[in-house]
Amino acid sequence: MAHDDAAGVALRDAGRERDAGGVTISDVAAAAQVSRATVSRVMNGRKVDPVMAERVRRAAADLDYRPSVSARSLSTGRTQAVGVVVPDLTNPMFQEVLRGVAAGADACGYGVVVAETAERTEHESGALRSTQPRVDALVVVSPRSTDEELAATLARIPATQPVVLVNRTLPDGDVPSVSVDFAEAMYGAVEHLMQLGHRSVVYLAGPARATANAERLAGFEAAQASFGGVSFIVQPGGASIPDGYGAAEAVLATRATAVIAYNDLVAFGLLGRLRELGVPVPGRVSVLGFDDIDLARFASPPLTTVAVPRTALGERAWERLRRQIERRPGDDAAVPSLTLPDTDTELLPTALVVRESTGPSPEPDAAPPVPDGPTAWRSDVVGTVLAAGGVRLARYVTGEAMHPEHAPRPSLHPVRSLSGTRLTTAGPADRRHHHGLSLALPDVEGTSFWGGRTWVPGVGRKALHNHGRQVSGGPRVDPARPHTLHDDVTWLGADGEQLLAETRVLASTALDGGAGWALRWDSDLVARRDVTITRPATERPDAPAYGGLHWRFAPVDEHVVACADGVGVEACLGSVSPWLALALRTAGSWTTVVLVQHGVDPWFVRTSPWVAAGAATAGHAPVRLAAGDRLHLGLTALVLEGLHTPTAVADRWYPAAAGLFGR
Repeated sequence: MAHDDAAGVALRDAGRERDAGGVTISDVAAAAQVSRATVSRVMNGRKVDPVMAERVRRAAADLDYRPSVSARSLSTGRTQAVGVVVPDLTNPMFQEVLRGVAAGADACGYGVVVAETAERTEHESGALRSTQPRVDALVVVSPRSTDEELAATLARIPATQPVVLVNRTLPDGDVPSVSVDFAEAMYGAVEHLMQLGHRSVVYLAGPARATANAERLAGFEAAQASFGGVSFIVQPGGASIPDGYGAAEAVLATRATAVIAYNDLVAFGLLGRLRELGVPVPGRVSVLGFDDIDLARFASPPLTTVAVPRTALGERAWERLRRQIERRPGDDAAVPSLTLPDTDTELLPTALVVRESTGPSPEPDAAPPVPDGPTAWRSDVVGTVLAAGGVRLARYVTGEAMHPEHAPRPSLHPVRSLSGTRLTTAGPADRRHHHGLSLALPDVEGTSFWGGRTWVPGVGRKALHNHGRQVSGGPRVDPARPHTLHDDVTWLGADGEQLLAETRVLASTALDGGAGWALRWDSDLVARRDVTITRPATERPDAPAYGGLHWRFAPVDEHVVACADGVGVEACLGSVSPWLALALRTAGSWTTVVLVQHGVDPWFVRTSPWVAAGAATAGHAPVRLAAGDRLHLGLTALVLEGLHTPTAVADRWYPAAAGLFGR
């Protein structure tokens, strides 16, 4: 009983405690004409009438009142601190992320506790365990642990203690994250070097266990698959200036004309050693970095680099934490519009900053490929590729390397216009299960062939581990009809049972006058047992469905969407228009993609935060197939050079699509 009395005295004293300027909570209450309890609720983010809360905040601002951190901690049972775990405090990248977290936390009256792992994976679990009891929430920046190790460590943190990852995601998607798409950024860096005529590129790799390094490698490998006649070399490196300095001789031994460093620090070390060796940059070799830290523009020469929004990553991580911290049982006003776990991956944009360290290749420029002649599928070192003359238009990927949680399946990636603009992305950080142009059905007898998490009403997106896979029988091309690819695809359910057998045919043709090219995708699905194909549950039950032939586009600078029902997403989402057009601008060049469906399904289309489109199978109602029944799904795509108006699409290109393949 004495203990309870002492606690009561402490709480009463805390309520009377003055702020640094001598203003008390009672002063604010008197000025706002409310009770001290009301002021306390407002200051602690609890549910209060909005008009009254604004009056309290205005009075507090007028009196320059700042709540005592110790008093608030005592009354709320919170530490008023957030923990930030980083791999290396000497790295300016992580310093800026920390600065962003600290700025947001300070504005809300929170302090920051920092732990460093010194790039040692074995220290991460200990750093999290030692920091966790001292804070209300945690930000974990670029952890080096494997997915399994990190998931096991985070599972030991109480569910009431929010965690946000920075520059890292987990396959199950159960932990919110803020990141950038390093694979996409790497691909753009390689494209920049290709435009300068480089045909031999080294990637000076980062720490082997860094997820950011794995994503950069994925982008590098995607570029290797996309660009013909180019030498791509991965050279071991690291994350520090000495790592770059020590790698210079090995880089020069490759005789490459361009180097992409894991980060700016590695690039600085490389530039320093090249300068000592008398190797001109970019005259002999171009050097490109990552992060765009503040010193990058002062390098010699100024460094071309991929700008990563370092401070914004920290700011957004804090904002994600703040929303979760403010969620209190029974206090609906403090909760965002949905009282569901915040588990999305938020992607922030990168930008290539071109300075003086990259320039034209010193080697004689090879003649650019010419898109002459008919289209044809052929096998080469990167797989089965569709080409028109010397221009690669698409690559058929069988999908064996996809993660099981992403519903492995064959797809087309990359897909390009005749002029070389890339029109697909695969495995982006925001939705790892999106892969180029593919046939992905969200629900076949309870098995997801879409990948990722499943929306569960009242719960939100949840990893159900219900993913199937499509097994390619191997692409085949008839020498007499080289413009057509065939594949027999087996659809296996989550339990391994065969649900569907698919006969897939991809036909292509060049359009007259260099206007573009066309692809026809035909899939005949035969049920091996009774199955039902249903539309997925969504955040909004009335929202149009997704799933079917799905095209995830590469990032674009500008877009216009149109269909027979009008212009804009609002007009086309859910429309059963026979065609859908997406005009896409990338780096000053326009490409127009016209999709013509073979059925009468509602269109799925979105343009923010990414661009994707497709005809939604089972969008109106479930599709039920008895054993032996056949379902045809198909789409014709016209990939047109330039910007085409909706009128031109309706009057010229939609009618033309019907006669292209003689069907």
